[in-house]
Amino acid sequence: MRLSLIVPLLLVSFAAWAQEAMPRMNSVDPTNGKKGDVVAVSGENLDKANVTKVYLTDGKTDVECVVSEQSPTGLKITIPAKATGRMALMILTGGKEPKLIEQPVKVTIEQ
Repeated sequence: MRLSLIVPLLLVSFAAWAQEAMPRMNSVDPTNGKKGDVVAVSGENLDKANVTKVYLTDGKTDVECVVSEQSPTGLKITIPAKATGRMALMILTGGKEPKLIEQPVKVTIEQ
């Protein structure tokens, strides 16, 4: 009886351990900036193994950002010259199956 309870618990624990950490951005500071400005992004699992590239997107156009600093809890990006208007941040994940994931964080690019 005990063995039948332990085996499923071990399988669930192993599945949780094997999952890759999902990167998530929580905030950006400042929320407004000009082309060439550096903004700080905070969140979780933002290290180089989990986030290989960062983009600004308006849903139609994606513009790659230069990442100047990167850690598990934050990164700093430079607003690219081609960015305009209010744009969301989007990441390209690392790992075996990279994915583009739009984040719930936006920055407004001033003229």
